[in-house]
Amino acid sequence: MIINVKTDKRTEMVDITSKVEDALKETGIMAGLVHLYSMHTTAAITINENADPDVRSDISKTLDKLIPWENNYQHMEGNSAAHLKTTLVGTSELIPIENGKLMLGTWQAVFFCEFDGPRHRKVKLTFMKS
Repeated sequence: MIINVKTDKRTEMVDITSKVEDALKETGIMAGLVHLYSMHTTAAITINENADPDVRSDISKTLDKLIPWENNYQHMEGNSAAHLKTTLVGTSELIPIENGKLMLGTWQAVFFCEFDGPRHRKVKLTFMKS
């Protein structure tokens, strides 16, 4: 199953938890795992806090400090920073499913991390029933 994500900024963390939950409901799976995979080299997937939007901002600002957009990179497309951020954050997550629900902590949400937007993106969901 594939979910689509539209991003509006060059760097953005989009909460896709509800999209994953909707896809899970469609499967009818009550127990198992879901693997989420970003099908892009300049976008990542992560799980983090959703209660305070400042957390997303802090993550983005820190990644920008660690990996600045301009840094005399050699990649001719000019988006090396996005590739490096994706490598650091990672392109996938694995989430347990119990009682038909994602087993996320109280403050956790699933985020699609855009590092080279705005774009239309895809996330591959693979559900495994146990």
